[in-house]
Amino acid sequence: MLPSIEDGGKLQGRVRRRLAALARLYAVGSRIVETNLRQIFSTRSRLQRFLDVEAALALAEAELGVIPKAAAEKIAATARIELLDENRIAEQQAVTGHLMVPLVRELSQAVGDPDGGWVHWGATTQNIQQTGDVIGFRSAVRMLTGELCKLLDGLADLGDRSASMLMAGRTHWQQAVPITFGFKVATWSDVLIRHVERLHQLEPRLFTAMTGGAAGTFASLGEVGPAVQEGVARRLGLTPMPVPARNIADQFAEFVLLLGMIAATAGSIADEVSRLMGTEFGEVSESLPEGDVGSSTMPQKRNAKRAMETVTKSAEVRALVPLALDAMIQSHEVDGARAAMMDYALEQSCILSGDVLMALNSVIAGLEIYPERMKTNLMLTNGLISAEAVMMTLGKTIGRQVAHDVVHHAAKVVSTGNGGQTFAEVLSADRRVSDHLSPAELATRLDPAQHTGLSERIAHDTATRARNAATLYRPKATTVA
Repeated sequence: MLPSIEDGGKLQGRVRRRLAALARLYAVGSRIVETNLRQIFSTRSRLQRFLDVEAALALAEAELGVIPKAAAEKIAATARIELLDENRIAEQQAVTGHLMVPLVRELSQAVGDPDGGWVHWGATTQNIQQTGDVIGFRSAVRMLTGELCKLLDGLADLGDRSASMLMAGRTHWQQAVPITFGFKVATWSDVLIRHVERLHQLEPRLFTAMTGGAAGTFASLGEVGPAVQEGVARRLGLTPMPVPARNIADQFAEFVLLLGMIAATAGSIADEVSRLMGTEFGEVSESLPEGDVGSSTMPQKRNAKRAMETVTKSAEVRALVPLALDAMIQSHEVDGARAAMMDYALEQSCILSGDVLMALNSVIAGLEIYPERMKTNLMLTNGLISAEAVMMTLGKTIGRQVAHDVVHHAAKVVSTGNGGQTFAEVLSADRRVSDHLSPAELATRLDPAQHTGLSERIAHDTATRARNAATLYRPKATTVA
């Protein structure tokens, strides 16, 4: 049963307490404490956010004299999903096919006459729904940013730990030059640092309140309309839309595109882990929890299960990017079909992105590295991986292009297996090499550890940057009273 609204004294006390709570709660979004991305997009959470917007709208309008103050206070005090008949709302939604109309009716009835008549004053469904969904996106961005910062911390530790760990660098699927595993980790971290920066930079464009009415012109509210929108935005911790038109959706498309980019990076990292886990590489491995198995029939296997989950769900996120772009194409002042497409792209990309980042965090946190296998793989080409180092040293005396031809010829002899000679033996037999490089100098040039460039420094520097970014952007803990 709803609390009585006849007892004015008690009601005013409850309203004052409720409004004080609202001030705290609006700073963090919905009054439902959401602990995961799926819960953020649950029907109950969405309905509560819509009620939060209705409360903010009423209070902003009362502040400006658009509706009676007493009515706004009753609306704000009653705009709680637990005070409404959720079953009746669901039944009416099934009949009407409309998300907001049953909610507005139920809230109006709960507030009672005459004050219930001021519910939803001057607003249209999309005003409430879009603004409420934006509050949800804010919670989603907070959670996703937290996962990204956790990932950056994990990669920073991994990068520092493996900064000098020698391995083969590969281009176009072929061994190219020596690098360190820490350098590879740095290439992952560098991109993710920019992604977390992009999420932060997107916030003022994404976290907006829209209460412009049926076509976005403030026709129902007139001159006071922009001030009402500003008041709604202020109460919800958002910014007002400069042009509150219902057919503007670029900020939402940008959000989905950014999630697609984050997913692509996560998929690339997971793909690399999966490849390096392959038997022919064997350089890294996912950890295998106690009691887990890699295969139901092949006891020896350790499949890249979490990495593959990351790859799969990354592809699902990226597949939503074209849908979001198509949803930007609006007919006239709004297009319901494309609005629904955008809603779907936003919800699914947020949920799937959370899955992607949590899976990848699990991979990185438990990643096992096998440096001895990396060293073994470095030797697979009998020294050919050091061809560039020999060429650059030799080029200082005989010219870079001549040196390239000499070293290329020697590499071809070794790679075709002619005589079973090593790279060092073929090079030493060529007077154009031996006349300019002593055996000791040639041995130094052929040592993979001598040609990793600034791999170690880049690994450590990037690890520091990753930690700094994680510290800067990690969401601050909040409490709800």
